[in-house]
Amino acid sequence: MSSLHLYIASILIWGSTWYAIKLQLGVVEPLVSVGYRFALAALLLMAWCLTRRLPLKFDARAHLGMAALGLFLFSSNYAVFYYATAEVTTGLVAVMFSTIVIMNIVGGAVFLSTRVTPLMVAGALTGIFGIALVFLPDLSRFSGTGIALCVLGTALASVGNLVSAHNQRRGIPVVQANAWGMTYGAIFLFAAIAITDAPLAFEFTAAYVGSLFYLAVFGSVLAFGCYLTLVGREGPGRAAYATVLFPIVALVISTVLEDYRWSATSLVGVVLVLAGNYLITRPDRKAANPAIPVNPEASATAAAGLACSPDRARDVDERLSAGLRPPRSRS
Repeated sequence: MSSLHLYIASILIWGSTWYAIKLQLGVVEPLVSVGYRFALAALLLMAWCLTRRLPLKFDARAHLGMAALGLFLFSSNYAVFYYATAEVTTGLVAVMFSTIVIMNIVGGAVFLSTRVTPLMVAGALTGIFGIALVFLPDLSRFSGTGIALCVLGTALASVGNLVSAHNQRRGIPVVQANAWGMTYGAIFLFAAIAITDAPLAFEFTAAYVGSLFYLAVFGSVLAFGCYLTLVGREGPGRAAYATVLFPIVALVISTVLEDYRWSATSLVGVVLVLAGNYLITRPDRKAANPAIPVNPEASATAAAGLACSPDRARDVDERLSAGLRPPRSRS
């Protein structure tokens, strides 16, 4: 898949998960639902890897990186935002989470030596200001504790983005990294559930079960596969701008399903978000190399499995895991 297709897929899927998450609320504690989500996603990804005979054996250092991915991107950030939503509105959460663009740009430059351009910074700031206008009415309901939790949750997610980029630079394919990362994340989440003594309830309704499968398959397996592949190809800063567009897709869906009413301010905010998207995704002609120099075949593996024979896919993944260059294609 091209970077554009990965970008669009991430935005559309995660934009739609906001409505699916709403269907999860009620009988089951949100933290427990998130645990179910990543446990199911981990099982599905592991089954996919076994079916495709993708290598799942990695050394201790690789497992440390994948456990870090699970801790920062598939568990702790969700747990923190769970507590944040009890303090502030979802609109304010969306605005605060959009600052991950700036965090990723700074973190990528400091820890991964990715190139930062004035257009990237301008696009990020424009987009954040735009999403703030979209949710302007929600910003009045301020909570110091809620803001602090939002900043912490966003920082944890940003670290997870950087960990994924680092893992890809080491040649760990995204599919297997996500499979192990979500496994570790589910373990961390159920540990948190045990510590907080949250009841392990389950709601046997079509809405809850259906939304759980949607969040596990589309919102976790596919969306994270697309997004983290994009992080590897384009760098954490550019990829993270997708998070600014998620709420816009969610509001479009809400317009259809929940009769959301647009205001002049929110429409101006959408225009600024789109303008920021244009600025931050413009190709950088001065950069000779990709933002994060991962092997393109590893990126292709992550998005949807290799578009080649299972034997070649297995050979490529084994070589990448061993730190070797993949074989040249004969096509």
